[in-house]
Parts: sequence; structure tokens; C-alpha cells
Amino acid sequence: MITQIPTAEILDQALLRDRSHLDPAALEDLAASIHRDGLRQPIDVWTLTTPTETHRYGLISGLRRLTATRLLHSRNRNSSESGLHTTIPAFIRTPASIPEAMAQMIAENEIRENLSPWERGLTLATATAENLFPTIDALHPTASKQKRTRLRTLALVAEELEDAFTTPELLSQSQIERLAAALRGGLTPLIHQILSENRRKSLPSQWAALIPTLTEALAPESEPTATRPGRPRRLLELKQGLTIRREKCVGGWALKFTGPHARSGGLVDDVMDEIERLFQPE
Repeated sequence: MITQIPTAEILDQALLRDRSHLDPAALEDLAASIHRDGLRQPIDVWTLTTPTETHRYGLISGLRRLTATRLLHSRNRNSSESGLHTTIPAFIRTPASIPEAMAQMIAENEIRENLSPWERGLTLATATAENLFPTIDALHPTASKQKRTRLRTLALVAEELEDAFTTPELLSQSQIERLAAALRGGLTPLIHQILSENRRKSLPSQWAALIPTLTEALAPESEPTATRPGRPRRLLELKQGLTIRREKCVGGWALKFTGPHARSGGLVDDVMDEIERLFQPE
């Protein structure tokens, strides 16, 4: 059954977030068509498991239609047509019908050229987090084993590193696979620490900061041994608010100190004194 629901009550970022890129020219054409002929195809939503004060529904499919309708309303806000386009026709999916709607939406996404690997992963991760599907495999029951593995990789990285990158939609498939391997290898805290240190930088700068750690950490010779469990130690977080991490560099290693106590040059002097005591005893 089609229901008219307020556009303001729909969380359009529930699955695709705001990282899906909409062509402005195509959006204008769609808005003009809706204004002239009305919306021909309803959108798909579901009732959020945990509604907020402003949002009761999550968007499954119809991002362009919803965005164009909101655009029309914003333009008519101060005119005699201010009451138009405040609602939109929608199918409110129930647990029984959500899988079908989601599967259709995912299938459409797979052929969209402007949908990045990150956006695909975020869609899948959110679908399982909202209990729309128990697993990624349940969303793609007929997919090959290789494809399901790739999709689980995308979802893992998107779920764990959401909001950590500046422009995650620009990450390539190979970069996401490399991050997934590092996350599975127990490097999650270290990756978060590096990205936190580079939070306001561009994606190329953030990735460059990760490269030394990813390269060293994923090398076979860096795996812990039975005689030295827990090694190598790549990240040390002290109670005083001091964080120390090691990083491979040309010709050797570098130790990076961050936190309030790292702002004083005296800390580095103390560390150098201790190193001198250990390796050059009197």
C-alpha cells in the first residue's frame, strides 16, 4: 500500500548516507518532471528500529526522487505553493518485504557507475546493523563465493572506519582490501590512531600516512613468533595520555609521540637519555 509520509521524517542517509553523488543537471530535470506530472514511482522506506525526534523512517531506495521533492519544497517555501511537496508517496516495507526491496536496490547499485566500493560497503553494513538482514550472504544468496567475500570485505571496512577518512568514497577496491587485511590482522587501534592524527588532511595524505604501517604490518616477517608473543608492539597507549607508535622508514624505524605530554621537547630528551643509558652504558 502506498502511503504519503512527510519528507522531513525520512532519514535519507540511513543506508547510502550523503556520499552518493547526484548529477545536478539530472536532478533538475527530475524536479521539473515531478512538479509538472507528479511522482510516478513511490520510494521505499522502512520504520527505523530506533526512531529519533525528527526521523521515523529509513530510506531504502529513491534517493534521487526524495532529493528532488525536497528541492521543490525548499524553492516554494516562501511562495503560495509553500504547502506543496512536503510529503512523498512511499511503500513502507515490513520485515517480510524489506529483503525484496533491498535486493532490488542493491542490484541497481551494482550497475551504477558513480557508486563507489565504499558506498556499496556502507549500504551492506547498515542493512545488517539495522537487522534488515542477518548477514551479508543473506542479502546475496545467489552470489558466487568470491563475490560474497568481496562484499563482506567492503562492509567490514565501511563499518569499522566510518567517519575516519575525509573522503572515503574515493578509496579504491584494492585500498579497501588492503585495509580489510590489516583490520583482520589486529591493527584496528593503530589504524584509528593514524587516521586520528591526520583527521583534517586529504585522502591522499591520510593514505600516505597509513602506507608505512600497512606495508610493515602485513609483511610475513612481522608476524608474532612463539618465542616473542605479542611482538612486534606497534602502538603503546599510556595512562598519562601519551601515545607512542612505531613506523618503518627509510633506513630504519621512527617512534611517533602524540598526546598532551608529547608537546614538550623535554619528553624527547628524556627518551633519548634512556636510549643512551640502554645502548651506551658508562
